Amino acid sequence: MKRQKLGIDTWGRWSCGVSKFDWQYDETETCYIFEGEVIVTTPIETVVINEGMLVTFPKGLKCTWDVKRPINKAYTFDAI
Repeated sequence: MKRQKLGIDTWGRWSCGVSKFDWQYDETETCYIFEGEVIVTTPIETVVINEGMLVTFPKGLKCTWDVKRPINKAYTFDAI
């Protein structure tokens, strides 16, 4: 399974309820969404992120998170 190969179960965990907030990434973050749905809006595009997705946010990215369903994710700042 890809999850085991990447070591996702050893990554940090973070969760968030339904909310909307601005965020900036000080480091490149890769995360795996276990549960939830969020709409991430950047100056360039809007992306819907759902459970089961593996996502990378580049260092310096400024965006708005609009959490539609509570998020439960694993994350790492290490390069994959």
